[in-house]
Amino acid sequence: MVASTEIRTADGVVRGQRGRRVLRWRSLPYAAPPVGDMRFRAPGPVRPWTGVRDATAFRFASMQHRDGARIGPRQFQPTSEDCLTLNVTAPAQASSTPRPVMVFIHGGGYLMGTSALRLYSGSRLAVRGDVVVVTLNYRLGAFGYVDFGEFATPDRPFESNLGLRDQVAALRWVRRNIAAFGGDPDNVTVFGESAGAHAVLALLATPGAADLFHRAIAQSPPADWTLSTHDARAFARRCLDALGATTAEAAHALSDASANEIRKAVERTIGTVMREQPGSFPACPVIDGDYLPRDPLTALADGSAHRVPLIIGTCRDEGALFARFADRLPTRPDRLRAALAGSDEEIVSRIFDAYPGFPEAKAAIGAGGDYVFWRPTLTAMEGHSRHAPTYAYRYDFAPRALHLAGVGATHSTDLIPVFGAGETPFGRAITAAGGRRGLQAVTRQFQDNWLEFARTGTPLPSWPVYTAARRTTLLIDHPTRLENDPDRAKRLAWRDLHVATPSRRAI
Repeated sequence: MVASTEIRTADGVVRGQRGRRVLRWRSLPYAAPPVGDMRFRAPGPVRPWTGVRDATAFRFASMQHRDGARIGPRQFQPTSEDCLTLNVTAPAQASSTPRPVMVFIHGGGYLMGTSALRLYSGSRLAVRGDVVVVTLNYRLGAFGYVDFGEFATPDRPFESNLGLRDQVAALRWVRRNIAAFGGDPDNVTVFGESAGAHAVLALLATPGAADLFHRAIAQSPPADWTLSTHDARAFARRCLDALGATTAEAAHALSDASANEIRKAVERTIGTVMREQPGSFPACPVIDGDYLPRDPLTALADGSAHRVPLIIGTCRDEGALFARFADRLPTRPDRLRAALAGSDEEIVSRIFDAYPGFPEAKAAIGAGGDYVFWRPTLTAMEGHSRHAPTYAYRYDFAPRALHLAGVGATHSTDLIPVFGAGETPFGRAITAAGGRRGLQAVTRQFQDNWLEFARTGTPLPSWPVYTAARRTTLLIDHPTRLENDPDRAKRLAWRDLHVATPSRRAI
């Protein structure tokens, strides 16, 4: 199967390129361009074409700040509203049977990122696991995660959860077309990191995604990043104010303003909200009662989410990256206290006590990272484990260079072993001071488990399911080990906060 790079899809013929070990198709459209009257609308069907469409080069990243679409030291991918494309990577060697499919959703805080990043190429994963890897772009920020529905008119509708709808549209494209690329549409694993991991949890709670994927992997999800309809409307009004438009002018302004004007207005508003409410993030999926009817954490807990096997976990030092390079999360004592304002003082005191040395910087960074990532991830894994096989992990490995840099096993460093990037220039650089063998070992751990999970729905037999009784967690390190209920005191402190405090405050 798939001896040629020229493939007939449901919408037309595409021509990719042949590498030494893989075949690649880039920037394949999975929906109509969301431009003009389709701005702020649900993704429409692909417009069929005649002839052969070139699929050898990346086209556009989603609308975002230029730095978010950086794909090399001095290389930036151009951005556009016309961004609803995906990429397919398959082993060059033909196969007599359909291959498992792994669909990756990139992170970036729902504000930035692109599937064109070299790290996400999927080539090493495809070859090592004999799988087809799909990566996708989806609308970000202003165009994907702000609900302007309040300002719709009969002539100009606006819809909610556009980034989430895009991801579902991409999965529908996979269902229709992936067999032509040698993939098995009945064996699809969706996986993502950071905001992409949150997207995975949101897809689990999205009725429209039913039967489009069969396993799920969530790496470092900020699992409670959702807004109520009330808060989403309040945020949209603030974005409209930043655009300089009144409610009466909204439909006209949102239709006629340039993409960059809208993007900048929304990004300014996001910055303001995050300064006012540390730990909150307003550009995220909306519990609209329709497309996303329930909060993903609630759906996971009550069993109304799709009951597919799930791998879920975080990095040990999540907050260190943000304390050093992206100073927006509550990784400082004052910000964490502000994030916890209004909570029971006794519970907050127990949380601080669980991080010895607080309010010293290291303890505050640990607590802030756990607040954003580990705390809600625990809730997600506990809820889903009651209804479907769930496998918990924590990524603890960091080569010496990352320890010297003060970030350790921080947010997103687990992507290096997942995509087998240890032998890239970056991978060699971070192991130049030691840790090459360790990175090779954790790469095998990640890929062996991820690939076995994609093939069969279970990781390697050495990794047992997570249950509330034992809380068995795979600590991926050199060496990797199993531990029941790691950091129990911290877990109990955060559990009490989760019971006492809603995850969102009004914007």
